[in-house]
Amino acid sequence: MTKTPKMPEQEPSADKPFRYFMQVRYSECDPQQVVFNARYGDYIELAATEFLYVVGAELRNLEASLDYQVVKLTIEWKAPARYRDTLEISVRTTHLGNTSFALATEFRNAETGQFLARGEMIGVAIHPETFEKIAIPEAVKQAMQKGAQGLFVDHAGRFTAPQAH
Repeated sequence: MTKTPKMPEQEPSADKPFRYFMQVRYSECDPQQVVFNARYGDYIELAATEFLYVVGAELRNLEASLDYQVVKLTIEWKAPARYRDTLEISVRTTHLGNTSFALATEFRNAETGQFLARGEMIGVAIHPETFEKIAIPEAVKQAMQKGAQGLFVDHAGRFTAPQAH
């Protein structure tokens, strides 16, 4: 029998950070079907992009006025992610400066809840055409501080497609 996991409520909640769900693909793994360490950087970038899209959804022309470059990325691993695992990556803002920001991520196996890894990404705001460093607009800072708590993006199909068990 197939069953669909209960969809979390898409409502702001101080106790639930923004979450990004994705499934590990075969090409991201080694011969033992464990995710290559370097792929976690890709996963952080995907989750950060979705986080910024969601927090900036109400801001007009955000992508035309602001972009960012990653200047530091750190990752600490605790357990492996494996082929076909569904990952739940939470994202929250931990620092907002004049031109820079820091996002903390936590990786969990969405099926078991097992903690897998954590990361921190530091980005610097740049103009999307000139690539010059710019101040983070106040509206963007406010949106990032608010953080889209309780909201999620599901690219794994976890809450939209039946799951075989």
